[in-house]
Amino acid sequence: MTVKEIARLAGVSIGTVDRVLHGRGRVSPETKARIEEIIKHSGFTPNPIARGLKRSRPFTFAALLPNKVQDSGYWGQGHAGLQYAAEELVPLGIKTEIIEYDRYSPESFQKAVSAFKRIQCDGLLLPPIMPDESRTLIESIQGKIPYIYYDADLPGTEPLCVIGQDAFRGGMLAGRLAKLLSCGKDGSFGVLVAHQEDYHILRRRDGFCEYAHQHGLKVFQQQGVDLEHPEAAKGLIKNLLDTHDDLLGVFVTSASAHRIADAARELRKTNHFIIIGYDLVPENHRLLQEGHIDVIISQRPETQARRGLMHLYRAVVLGKTIPKREDIPLDLYLPENVPPLHTGHEKRSPAASVTP
Repeated sequence: MTVKEIARLAGVSIGTVDRVLHGRGRVSPETKARIEEIIKHSGFTPNPIARGLKRSRPFTFAALLPNKVQDSGYWGQGHAGLQYAAEELVPLGIKTEIIEYDRYSPESFQKAVSAFKRIQCDGLLLPPIMPDESRTLIESIQGKIPYIYYDADLPGTEPLCVIGQDAFRGGMLAGRLAKLLSCGKDGSFGVLVAHQEDYHILRRRDGFCEYAHQHGLKVFQQQGVDLEHPEAAKGLIKNLLDTHDDLLGVFVTSASAHRIADAARELRKTNHFIIIGYDLVPENHRLLQEGHIDVIISQRPETQARRGLMHLYRAVVLGKTIPKREDIPLDLYLPENVPPLHTGHEKRSPAASVTP
């Protein structure tokens, strides 16, 4: 079966089949379904090496993500997953460009976008954590360059696939953990929201508050807190202890639970309170092992990023149908089951990093 034969059977042009295979441009739902049905029953699979030989340039994918060291090293874990996937794709003639930016600087993001647009790119992978800036980028490439999200979603856009956790369910899970760990004690829990512009962070908050509402937990919120700087975290905890005599614990909706744990150790030598956080970044890993953090919910950033790049390959190069959403399990780690820490630097790979 060839693309030409698929076009003949579907009664469309070769270009229409090509758009369906690679997720480019607009095709009516009826035509798309007809072509996909023929592909499914024919067992058609493009030969990626043969296709690469016919092209004047190799297939190139770009990944746009925050600097590796930001958010306590969380993005470095995703970077490592991308590197692994890039290494697997090199023998198939696939080139990967990783473009980093400062997630706290719209100007840095725009420079990264400019670097991305200078690349002749066949697909884009990104976490849309700067919603306004990401939406502007997506609007400029919609129908031209296929794209996949990982870590977060951006409502109102049309990615090939979204890879990540159900953030609301993650918040509900954190609420259940708070109830279990409080062992029936009366008191309040604080929900600390550091990145209130991020849709998935707000969904975690909402899930926690919904569980609290259903089960009678007393909850208060602290929005827009600074958890990037130790002194700011220390001031936050001091204020919480001064204003909430019944404080049982906190839920940190981002990767910065270690900041709270460090500050709490300085300010309260006894009477430990509960800390529930996200992401098994190095400092969270260490303090979880030492018992200063009670639970970490992991979202496997290495797996998310690796699968995102591989899904781009399957969709763009192989013309395969990929899922519209891939849910990542809500992994729980306690001091008793925390795995060895992997830094993501054990293995070198050929993905190129671009600094705008």
